[in-house]
Amino acid sequence: MRKKYLPSLIFVYLAYFTHGMQTLSLSQNATYFFEKWGFTDATAGAAAVSMAITFTGFGKLISVWIGGEISDKVGRKVLAVGGSIIYFLFFVVLLLSTNVYIAYVAAFIVGIANSGMWDAALYPAAQEAAPKYAASSLLGIKLFVSIAGVIFPIMVVNFAEAGQNTMSIILPGVLALVCVIMSLLCPFAYDDDMKASKKAKNGSGAEGALESSEDLVQKEIDEAKAKMLVQPNKLVNFTTMFYGFVCMFIMYGGQQYTKAYGLSNVGMTELQAASLTSVYTIGSILAVLFWAFMMGKLRWNPVKVLFIDAIFTTIPLVAVLLIKDVTVIYISIACLGFFAAGGALQAGLSVRQMFSPGRKGRNTGIYYTWMSVASVALPYFVAYMTKSVGEGQAVYIMMGLLLMFGAISIVMMTYLVIQHKKIFGYSAFAKLQD
Repeated sequence: MRKKYLPSLIFVYLAYFTHGMQTLSLSQNATYFFEKWGFTDATAGAAAVSMAITFTGFGKLISVWIGGEISDKVGRKVLAVGGSIIYFLFFVVLLLSTNVYIAYVAAFIVGIANSGMWDAALYPAAQEAAPKYAASSLLGIKLFVSIAGVIFPIMVVNFAEAGQNTMSIILPGVLALVCVIMSLLCPFAYDDDMKASKKAKNGSGAEGALESSEDLVQKEIDEAKAKMLVQPNKLVNFTTMFYGFVCMFIMYGGQQYTKAYGLSNVGMTELQAASLTSVYTIGSILAVLFWAFMMGKLRWNPVKVLFIDAIFTTIPLVAVLLIKDVTVIYISIACLGFFAAGGALQAGLSVRQMFSPGRKGRNTGIYYTWMSVASVALPYFVAYMTKSVGEGQAVYIMMGLLLMFGAISIVMMTYLVIQHKKIFGYSAFAKLQD
């Protein structure tokens, strides 16, 4: 840990705690929002909420790749501050607006803030604050998103029962404002390295004292490539990118629609169904702590972790689809949270960097572009199917798609396990070699 940058790491985790609330703000408050927007038909209103979530995905999709490039060029702070301001304005708009189209615009812009600004800047910032524990630092992001995912759904139900729906918008809005302040005050390692390099180059007699940031980045890339016995083929490169889509599709489905599935397919009460989202998130929190220990302390290879995740993501999805018993659903959703949402996305980014060494901002942008495609495709599909066959059947079909992608992820990770041995000369199931 670079102690000077502990405040920036704290800011990153607060930002993603806030993001965890924002991600669920529309789906968990669906009835409140579509009534606020003037919808009287529940099916049309549910479709409108799914479409708003889709617009968030569109914002992510168009921004994340270029956001990574900008982050590498101008530093992490500018995007950290910009993203924080937009998150704050998003909650202000949700609180005040009664127009669905304004909500769509706000969702689109916060999608840009999420992936094009925060993801592009804060994922690299977390790794740079604690370079020796980069994978564990990324899992910390997932931990705080997950904590928000446990707390927020229960808060929404309690606020709704008390007639205070607006509090579930005001509270994350206040946290976003705190993020604005922290982002302005915190130092960022990459930015400081850029400034030091520029100062050295500008002539204070120390031109040779420091390598430029470009040289430092290239040196890190060259060292990573030197560990490879052979260069990864195109299919390996594609697999490490496409995994972002597959993993996000499964995780996003579990995150956004477990409540709707419980209500429409299992016959749960509002509180029971909301608790499914919390159970899912509790599973993800336990997984983050477990995998952080296994990868950080015991040096488990992230490829090994993702191989295990793929297998045990698929099994509970089979149970969810075939068995409608409430207890079985709770256990299956908890397992799904553990293996699909317990840091698999973040471990996947580490695997991307391992097999395709490059600029962290650029690799984050590439990986999160594929994730963003999933975050667009899934809610759009659910919105379309809801209009066609009703919400219950639409969500059931979506669960079937999650199972299909779970099976695909098993094939993908099996392939990467085989390729790891060829590329690095040792098994992915052995202790990670630095």
